[in-house]
Amino acid sequence: MKFLRVFLFLLALPVFAQDGFVPLFNGKDLAGWDGEPGLWKVEDGVIVGTSEPGRPKTNSFLIWQGTAKDFELRATVRVVGDNNSGIQYRSRRLPEVTPWTILGYQCDVHPVAVHTAMTYEERGRGIFGYNGVDVVMDPTGQRWQVGERPRVAADISQWNEFTVIARGNRLEHKVNGRTTSVFIDHDEKNRALAGLIAIQLHAGNAHKTYVKQVLLKTLGDAPVLPFDEAALPAGAKKIDKPKVVSAQGKNPPAKKAPAKQKN
Repeated sequence: MKFLRVFLFLLALPVFAQDGFVPLFNGKDLAGWDGEPGLWKVEDGVIVGTSEPGRPKTNSFLIWQGTAKDFELRATVRVVGDNNSGIQYRSRRLPEVTPWTILGYQCDVHPVAVHTAMTYEERGRGIFGYNGVDVVMDPTGQRWQVGERPRVAADISQWNEFTVIARGNRLEHKVNGRTTSVFIDHDEKNRALAGLIAIQLHAGNAHKTYVKQVLLKTLGDAPVLPFDEAALPAGAKKIDKPKVVSAQGKNPPAKKAPAKQKN
């Protein structure tokens, strides 16, 4: 009986991951998170966000009730349907739009290869660097391409682990342990060094976003890297703001059926 009581007690304890990672999702309910009612639920230990044409009317976010500064975040996510999602971080709410609208950095969970885990800013400065491209933004907002790497492929309809490492003004994204993009933000006026974590539910084409694990490891404060054009690597070049290849998924949004004429 004593062994049984100890075993049941251990089962009731929160599950903590190894190496300093703490789960933000308890696997049971949305405790500690805030999302638009009717869009999010937990099924079989997985967070499920459901988007349909017209609902939500604009991108809506499931927001963790805490803030993070320097950290490593790992989220296991899949998206089923012709659309995309994203992992928001160092972000802030825009209550003048909706209570669940977010501005800030995002690691894109996107089916189009160039957008997969790219560095991006929702409702802000847009795309910094595609999957496979490392970028520095100087104090004037000019983008510099400072490196290239093999583009990481991922079928987002399957489970993939997306990682964000934020230290000072250096941001790194990974998919399944492979780096997709590094971004260093010297735009002091517009950057953020701390803020909210959230999961995106994209408006538009019907789809479902599934999240089965969100792990956070708090890191010690890193220094903010200064900008020095002379210290940029050989071959660094100024680039324009990257264009959006597909705002939702791989295919265009479904066309609305023509309205029936009244007799």
